[in-house]
Amino acid sequence: MFGFGDAQDNYNEIQNAPEEHKAKFSHELLAGGASFAAFKAFEDHQRNEGKPVSHQFAKELLAGFAGAEVDKLAEGTGRNWVDKEEREHAHRKARENAEQMYTNHYQGGDANREGEWHPDNQAPDQIQDTFGRY
Repeated sequence: MFGFGDAQDNYNEIQNAPEEHKAKFSHELLAGGASFAAFKAFEDHQRNEGKPVSHQFAKELLAGFAGAEVDKLAEGTGRNWVDKEEREHAHRKARENAEQMYTNHYQGGDANREGEWHPDNQAPDQIQDTFGRY
């Protein structure tokens, strides 16, 4: 099961790798790092909005952020998407990872069982550890 720890590790590996290794990252690694960055973008967006959103709408937002982050990370690593299928797989995997992370965080533990995102909810620890506290 893919989780925040995996995503954080993927993101950190991409950010900290020497330039000469970045073009060789697998689409799985890019998808993992992108899902982590997408979750951060989602948290930032929603905290700026300050309004609760449904689980379904949150998943739609995450899907958009995940696709954008895959492209951004791939571009930043010099990745040339020769294979359209590989690019689509990275997008799909990043979206699935981000949705799974959302469900695990916002429907587990003491979180709202409906999976609604609310500004009073704490962001995942790994997000706050990497990017700072809200």
